[in-house]
Amino acid sequence: MKAKSKVIFIMLLSLIIGTIGALDTTSYQFINHLVNLKNSGAPEAMDDGILFTAPATYKKVGIAFAHEGFSKVYWFQKLLIPDDAPNPQSETNAKQSPPVVYKDSGILFFTYTAPAGVDSVEYRLIINGLWTTDPSNPNQRIDESGLARSIAPMPKVSRPLDPLDAPAGVVTFRFDTFPHETIYVAGSFNNWDPFMYEMKEKTPGHYELTLSLPPGTYQYAFFYRGERHLDQNNRSRVYRDGRSASQTVVQEK
Repeated sequence: MKAKSKVIFIMLLSLIIGTIGALDTTSYQFINHLVNLKNSGAPEAMDDGILFTAPATYKKVGIAFAHEGFSKVYWFQKLLIPDDAPNPQSETNAKQSPPVVYKDSGILFFTYTAPAGVDSVEYRLIINGLWTTDPSNPNQRIDESGLARSIAPMPKVSRPLDPLDAPAGVVTFRFDTFPHETIYVAGSFNNWDPFMYEMKEKTPGHYELTLSLPPGTYQYAFFYRGERHLDQNNRSRVYRDGRSASQTVVQEK
């Protein structure tokens, strides 16, 4: 079951990740939320963006934003989810995992990340060729031309903490991937031993490890499935001895 869930996750990414903008959608939490949607509804704050949904009975739905002058239309995509119904063909060979079959969820979706400094977005939808407000969003206003616009508040972004945000004398490492994995962190603080510090899974797919270290500058990386990974939450990096590494500074207490 563990292996099958990973296969489903990867295939879902390949199906929908190309339709999503700058929102952090490679996380297990986002994909899990998306594929478990039961119905379309009002816009939802997701990480640093908004998830818009609409019923697939609309056939074709687009969205345009006031801060872009309504000059660009973004089209919603069909959400496909795994079909859990039994597959009769899988009974012929019990040793082989049946192929993952997808079905239409009945939901169209679009995710959007607004520019920095935008507290809310005003938008209109194009439903089956007609401009309109969002039927699922009661938050609207009438603009200067007399047309109604839907309004969706942007989430208050709590930027993922990187090691530089930790209290003095402490470093907290964070890594996101599949749930139930084994992740290690190593660096100049432990002579790059890749098996000394194993991270703990705090929530499904989210791993953390907090270390108390003497003041100084440290380089580090994550080790996952035999590969070395930089810290995606930390933009401070160095290149030494033919390899890149993430870097953090521990302040004196």
